[in-house]
Amino acid sequence: MIITYILFLIGLYLLVKSANLIVDGSSSMAKKLGISSMVIGLTVVAFGTSLPELIVNLFAALRGAPEVAFGNVIGSNIANILLVLGIMAIVGSFKVENDIIWKQIPFALLSSFVLFLLTSKIFFKANGNFLLRVDALILLSLFAVFIYYTIRISKKNRKEITLANHFDKETWKIFLKISLGLVGIYFGARWVVDGAVFIASQLGLSEYLVAASIIAIGTSLPELVVCIVAVLKKNVDLAVGNIIGSNVFNILWVLGLVPLIRPLMIPSFVGFDVAIMFLATSLLFIFMFTGKKHGLRRKDGILFVLLYVLYIIYVIVRG
Repeated sequence: MIITYILFLIGLYLLVKSANLIVDGSSSMAKKLGISSMVIGLTVVAFGTSLPELIVNLFAALRGAPEVAFGNVIGSNIANILLVLGIMAIVGSFKVENDIIWKQIPFALLSSFVLFLLTSKIFFKANGNFLLRVDALILLSLFAVFIYYTIRISKKNRKEITLANHFDKETWKIFLKISLGLVGIYFGARWVVDGAVFIASQLGLSEYLVAASIIAIGTSLPELVVCIVAVLKKNVDLAVGNIIGSNVFNILWVLGLVPLIRPLMIPSFVGFDVAIMFLATSLLFIFMFTGKKHGLRRKDGILFVLLYVLYIIYVIVRG
């Protein structure tokens, strides 16, 4: 039992450190190719920081733990907006590019709404409450549209390449970081899922509670670190792009891939949590739209963090 708890904590640590390695390596490679900070945040960094959720969910699906899979994605997305961006705004008010407000956040809203429809009772299947392959295709099709659109932005904002495009010493270091990160994420996710299921059974808690709180916060730590560093370095577009891109990846890519492997059972209560995720994204859009500087102010950040605390209290009370 003690070993399981230890491996669970080591797994969380590995997820965070490995994601950081992948983000650093991927960002360096993207900059070598002359890609803008906003596009790096929406794609490369978002993919890197979403890898913990993806690997955790794949293990959860294979082990028949759907509450871990849903709790991980939904809890992580809520944490990304209310906790990560909330703390980011408290550290320092910020503004973002209009493209993020008018194009990227609405896409995150659309993703949340589609997931709400697919998990609502209206769309429950006759053979059970599952996300099936057809649902996966819907999510992955939207993801393809998101990637296509982001590639168009990439071409529009592409900078001139000033670094050499051959396999120099720096390039090999980048590949080493990414490789080590992938190995670390694999083992970290495996230990986290096993530990979450074990902890839930031992303490009489729901697997969703463990996934939506402990695992979600753990897998959101890469986003939190990236965002705080980005604010301090005045690179807000990368940070906010990372959050929006990561949330879109989590819904369309992570939850889209899992049902392709095997049907994913939908917990009966998950519709409320998806609605909270949609509400959090809506508040982000409203605050950025109505704010004088098209960003989040410190008071907005305080409200976000308070809302997150209330959500966690609700999940705990619900059990």
